[in-house]
Amino acid sequence: QSNLERVLEQENFDHLTFQYYDNSQIIPEIGMTNADYMRRVVKSCMEFAQNFDSHQDNLLFTGSTGVGKTFLTNCIAKELIDRCISVIYLSSNELFEIFSKYKFGRESEEDAEESYRYILECDMLIIDDLGTELNNSFVSSQLFYCINERIGRKKGTIISTNLSMSMLKDTYSDRVTSRIMSNYRVIPLYGADIRMKKRVFA
Repeated sequence: QSNLERVLEQENFDHLTFQYYDNSQIIPEIGMTNADYMRRVVKSCMEFAQNFDSHQDNLLFTGSTGVGKTFLTNCIAKELIDRCISVIYLSSNELFEIFSKYKFGRESEEDAEESYRYILECDMLIIDDLGTELNNSFVSSQLFYCINERIGRKKGTIISTNLSMSMLKDTYSDRVTSRIMSNYRVIPLYGADIRMKKRVFA
């Protein structure tokens, strides 16, 4: 159900390295180097996963492409799955495609209802790349419903996005941004595209 079986063999805390994060320049927003900041972020993510049974909290990772948002969500997912905690990973496009099929009957009623129910009831839902989908009023309303419903059910959610908080507010409704600000820990990530650095090092 997680959609992550193969990728988690490589993207987990055991394989995480800080060599691609700059350790020479201070980032003004955080007053430390990116490498030092990421060590704190990773420690926080490990604690988040370890304490999930008693504190089913929510995270929002923001930052540009390739700074490690998806990798960190996968690391957390691996820890949770290893403890038999139910995890579902979906890109934002996949998420809203399922919602569309359920709402507009574009799939067998039983399959659509089952997928929709899993999204609302799983212990951890990961929504990757929020903001890359084609946005409209349906998307905004369904995102609010999903976030709000999972908060009410005390289920954990992790969202990653390239959008800043102000861009999230402009893209979706004020209600969505308010729910996130009130119920999610926002973790901004910094730096250059790690995928490009890996190609250079390779």
